[in-house]
Amino acid sequence: MDEPGDYDHVFVDIVDVMVKVNDASDDESGWVSLEAINTGVYDLLELTGGVSVLLADGYEVPSGTLNQIRLVLGEDNTIVIDGETFPLNTPSAQQSGLKININEQLSPGFTYDILLDFNVDESIVVAGNSGNINLKPVIRASTQYTSGSIQGMVNPSNFQVMASVDINGEVVSTYADANGNFLLGGIPEGTYEVTFTPDPNSGYAIVTVDNITVVNGQITDMGLVELELLPEVGAITGTILNTGVTATASVDVEGNIITAESDVNTGVFLLENIPVGVYTVIITPDPVSGLSSTEFMDVEVVQDTTVDLGDITLE
Repeated sequence: MDEPGDYDHVFVDIVDVMVKVNDASDDESGWVSLEAINTGVYDLLELTGGVSVLLADGYEVPSGTLNQIRLVLGEDNTIVIDGETFPLNTPSAQQSGLKININEQLSPGFTYDILLDFNVDESIVVAGNSGNINLKPVIRASTQYTSGSIQGMVNPSNFQVMASVDINGEVVSTYADANGNFLLGGIPEGTYEVTFTPDPNSGYAIVTVDNITVVNGQITDMGLVELELLPEVGAITGTILNTGVTATASVDVEGNIITAESDVNTGVFLLENIPVGVYTVIITPDPVSGLSSTEFMDVEVVQDTTVDLGDITLE
C-alpha cells in the first residue's frame, strides 16, 4: 500500500477481510470471512519502501478461481492535512466493503501471497462544494506466485521520490521512504524501464533505468540509484526587426548545436535550456532573404535568467 499524496496521514479502519472463490456472480452470495485477521487502524502513508501489513495468514481456500477480495472498513477512518484531522467518508465501504477483483487461478498444494496496493493519490476525493473528503479506493491486487518485485534505494532521499514502471499502459508506482528504500510489488514477469521522479522543487532530474528483469516469485534488487542534479540553465532571446524575414538563432554547447526559429509575426526567438556559460550566438536569416548572418560574441548565460539580445536588424 503506497502512493503518499499530499497528506500527513491517511488512517483506515479494517475490521474484516472476505473472499469469493469459484463464484463469478456480482451478488452478495459466496462471500466467506477470513475470520482471524489483524484488524486495526492503519496509516497507509507508513506502508511505503517495502513496508506492508499482514492482514491474514494461513487461510485455506478451495482450489479454483479466487474471484474477489473484500476489505470491510469500520468507522474510524480519518485523514490528516497540514496537522488538521478530517473525517474520511466511506459510506459504501462501511456497508458492504471494498471489492477488489482478483480472478486468479489457484492450484492445489500451493501457498499464495496476495498483495493489495492502495493508491492513495487516486483514492482521496474532495466532494464538490461540500468540502467532504471521500475515500474512493483505487486498489491493485496481485499474487506473489504470478508476479515479482523490484526493490532498491535512491540517493538522496530528503525529498519525495516516486519509482514507477509501465505495464502495458498501466503505471505501477510507489514512493521511496525516508531512507530512500522503495519496493514495487506485483510486477508480472518481464523486462522493464524503471522511472524515478523526484519532487519538482528538489532540483533533481528524472532518471530512467532500462532492462530491469523481473521473475515471478522473486525480488529484483536494483541496488543504489543515484539521482542527478538538474543542470544550471538559462535562456537567450532577441527580436528580428526585418519585416517578413525569419531567422535561426543558434549556439554551440559542447559540440551540440541548439537552435530556435524566430516567429514570423513578432520576430522573437528563444533559445531555452542553455547551460550556464559564455557563448557566441549566430543569427542566420532565411537564405531567400538575401541577408547576411550576424554574430553576438561573449553572451553570458546565467542560471534561471533570460538574456535579451534586444532588437536585431539584419543587413
